Amino acid sequence: MSDLASIALRAIRQIPREPESVLPAVIVPAFFYVMNVGALSKVTHLAAGLDFKAFELPVSVVFAVTGVSRASSLVTDIQNGYFDRLCITPVRRLPLLLGLMTADFALVMTLTVPVIALGLAYGVRFATGLPGMLAFMVLSGLWGLVFTGLPYSIALKTGNPSAVNSSFVLFFPITFLTTAFVPKQALAGWLSTVATYNPMTYLLAGLRSLVSSGWQPATLGYALVAIAAFGTVSMSLSLLALRGRVKHR
Repeated sequence: MSDLASIALRAIRQIPREPESVLPAVIVPAFFYVMNVGALSKVTHLAAGLDFKAFELPVSVVFAVTGVSRASSLVTDIQNGYFDRLCITPVRRLPLLLGLMTADFALVMTLTVPVIALGLAYGVRFATGLPGMLAFMVLSGLWGLVFTGLPYSIALKTGNPSAVNSSFVLFFPITFLTTAFVPKQALAGWLSTVATYNPMTYLLAGLRSLVSSGWQPATLGYALVAIAAFGTVSMSLSLLALRGRVKHR
């Protein structure tokens, strides 16, 4: 725990020094939320009676928390030799990764706040009240946490900043081949099939239930299972990459 706290606190202290890595995670989701609500709110209401402001808020939060990690800083540590110096100290190896992930979880939880505030300003109200809003933040934060396994696995495997930056491409199929803009029953053909197997579909359903439908244990359970399934893959990849990097050193 001492090693974990040391690595995590160092990573957290670095965040304010690198605002360029955080500001886009707030500006981009806010921009897309305002643009999509302005462009599609009336159309979706007339076509399906859908409150698009509430429907789209989970998508914007997912935009904010997905792909935000300290993987780029980890690559810098690898390239300048700091990671190697850590490896010859008595620090345990697992906190070298989990400490960074702890800082990421704190960051993504914080990033949910301005996006939710924007939704509230647009008139969105949580059917589950304040407890549901907190559950909404935690569920979003858990998704952001498990997604970090992908950029960290690339960072540890390659030590290449370009490869880490390109990992954001993985965000697009996972996010857009799902119910990002319309309910699942409105999808057709291959897109409906892909959305059925996409964990993001169940995450969005769980988040939307907290906003619009009230407490739905089954829907929230599916969301947690989807996060756990995705996390099993992403975290396994990152831990294997850590073991390979440490063993190589």
